[in-house]
Amino acid sequence: MTPNIVDVKAQDNYEILLSFENGEIKIFDMKPYIDKGFFKQLQDKAYFKTVKPHFDSIQWTNGQDLSPDTLYLDSYSA
Repeated sequence: MTPNIVDVKAQDNYEILLSFENGEIKIFDMKPYIDKGFFKQLQDKAYFKTVKPHFDSIQWTNGQDLSPDTLYLDSYSA
């Protein structure tokens, strides 16, 4: 079972720092996503930094989100 995300901080290089309920801190690279469809809005760095924890995952103001499994499995330890 994937642990819930309890905190998220956007970094200047389009990476996000994720804190999980199990104490793990990981980094997820959003660069492969920001050129695609609904995620293109994330190219605006001010908007990118609006990311917040949302239930067991994360979400931006306009509804962009990712699966908690993707965030956990495709991130690396900070």
